[in-house]
Amino acid sequence: MSKETTQTLGDIARLANVSKSTVSRALNDSPLINQRTKDRVQAIARENHFHINASARNLRLRQSHTIAFLAPDYSPEFFSEEDLFGQTLLSGIGKGLRALDYDLLVVHANPRDTNWVHSYLDSGRVDGFIIMTSNLKPTLVSNLVEMNAPFIGWGAAIPNLNYCSVAGDNTSGGRIATEHFIQMGRQRIAFLGGPEGNVTVTSRFAGYEAALRAAGRDLDPLAVTYSDYSFASGVGAMRRLLDQSPDLDAVFVNSDLMAIAAIQVIQEHGKRVPEDITVIGYDDLPIALYNNLPLTTIRQDLRLAGKLLAQNLIQYIQTGVITHVTLPVELVIRKTA
Repeated sequence: MSKETTQTLGDIARLANVSKSTVSRALNDSPLINQRTKDRVQAIARENHFHINASARNLRLRQSHTIAFLAPDYSPEFFSEEDLFGQTLLSGIGKGLRALDYDLLVVHANPRDTNWVHSYLDSGRVDGFIIMTSNLKPTLVSNLVEMNAPFIGWGAAIPNLNYCSVAGDNTSGGRIATEHFIQMGRQRIAFLGGPEGNVTVTSRFAGYEAALRAAGRDLDPLAVTYSDYSFASGVGAMRRLLDQSPDLDAVFVNSDLMAIAAIQVIQEHGKRVPEDITVIGYDDLPIALYNNLPLTTIRQDLRLAGKLLAQNLIQYIQTGVITHVTLPVELVIRKTA
């Protein structure tokens, strides 16, 4: 290609044997392109006297001071009247970003593909993402890491993947709840989990099982069931437990909303809480305290979690430092246990 020829992105793409979008991202120093590809494309562009519009490039590379929160695909639906968990976490994220002079953008996208990453980063609309990685398959999180997407995840870090995370100590939460039941003298302790296979639920179940084993008790599969965190699923799951294990006298429920649903079902079956069946929930959302029967629950500080998600993501964007934070949990004793 002669120096006199007017080069285009297509010309550079053919010389580098990559797509035009890859050339554009490499010339704009996008974090989605690995450094080796950037160096090669930029070298070819220099050799062929390719110049991009400097003012447009500077506008494109300017930090937006906006962070996107990827609205999770789970039940209850995000932002619904049932989703107090998401609302509380998002409140903490918003306050954390505001303190650092960043804005928050809520993105509704299909988390099972990665098109949204290119769309929001390449347009310069956001500087990074906060994602509920506990609801994603490890392969999808791995794809984000391979793309060098600037993100932080809520949920325990997936082994061997290099990204920032904030999570509650779910294993301790399951253990503490179960140990409390055992100390109360309860004999048939059930587990009502969230989605089966979810990393958060698996960790809480591990704590539940460990406490039973430490007390010399066997795990009864009939005392274990799963749901999807919604009120309706809590009702259905509690009914299954009572059908499978009619003599149960305690139930550890993986969310406050489902715990309230479980209490309703227990009472409908003519049993008393806590006299006949004790109940412990999870999260310590406002509904736990203001329920007609104040709920004993495992507290994790979701507002602090949101603040840390905001702070640690921005720190990563600015410095490249990867952090993993595990928040402690505690038992809050009220009327149901």
